[in-house]
Amino acid sequence: MHVKGCWKPGLIALGIVMIFLSGCARAASDHAACPPVVEYPAEFQQRAAAEVHALPPGSAVEGMLADYHVMRRQAAACR
Repeated sequence: MHVKGCWKPGLIALGIVMIFLSGCARAASDHAACPPVVEYPAEFQQRAAAEVHALPPGSAVEGMLADYHVMRRQAAACR
C-alpha cells in the first residue's frame, strides 16, 4: 500500500549515510573518554609505599594496586 509522502528516498539515503559516518566518528571521539590522572604529592606516595610494604606478601590489595598502576599508565597515554 502506497501512501503519498511516506516514501522519501532522500531521507532514507541520508539515514544510511549517517549510519556509515557514525562508524568513522568513533576513532575521533575516543579521546573524549580519557579519565583524568590524579597527581599525588611525593609525601603521599611515600606514605602509600610504606603501607603497601606493611601488607602481607601476596595480598589482594597489592594485586589491585598493580592493576591500578596499569590503568593510570593507560589513562596518561590516552591524553
